[in-house]
Amino acid sequence: MRHQTNTIPPGQAIPSPAQLARGRQKAATQSSREKRERILKVAERLFHEQGYADTTMAQIVRELGMTKPYVYYYFQNKQEIFERLAWRPTVACFTVLDFVPEDQRPAHIKLASGLESLIRATIEHYPSAFFAYRDPQVFRPEFAAAQKKIANHFYERLCVLMEQAHRDGTLDFNETKITALAACSLPGFLYSWYRPDGRLGAEAMVKVLTELTWRVIGLRERPDAGFA
Repeated sequence: MRHQTNTIPPGQAIPSPAQLARGRQKAATQSSREKRERILKVAERLFHEQGYADTTMAQIVRELGMTKPYVYYYFQNKQEIFERLAWRPTVACFTVLDFVPEDQRPAHIKLASGLESLIRATIEHYPSAFFAYRDPQVFRPEFAAAQKKIANHFYERLCVLMEQAHRDGTLDFNETKITALAACSLPGFLYSWYRPDGRLGAEAMVKVLTELTWRVIGLRERPDAGFA
């Protein structure tokens, strides 16, 4: 059984994509959600294959086989679509350490579990998880600020857990922040080389990268039993 994460506390609330987006927001129904997802799926593929600058709304409309009003009913422009696609992996990755208060596992077990979840979320959200690295100039200032806020939230929690585990003698490292950044650079730089059709499948890749990340933070023993 996996330990569920909690939401970010009040005062550090994560804005929803709707709150960050411009234009009219439509009431969500099952049908509207399915239509939004269809648009997002097509746009994600085009952004991945061609990049943001070389993808047009006309191309997205043509790939969908729909009319322009169909797409513009749900999204104001391609920037909004791009930001929606980038936001979901941002939240999925940077909330992996938001454990519920009832979770009393040792700090090193939480760290091991959270870093594994970070890597898994990065891979599961391929390719949109990499959009922020490929085209960061696209985002509006308020969107970039929201991304920075949630990333800072993640690193604050990461460093607190690392220092606690270090005091407990379960982690061996010298510089907290540098070690934290180095560990997270492993999933962070996946955008430059990861391919889903590579030699290793997704789960095998998660396992390899997780163990490497554990080594970077100086985990003294394998924590597999602590995930139960």
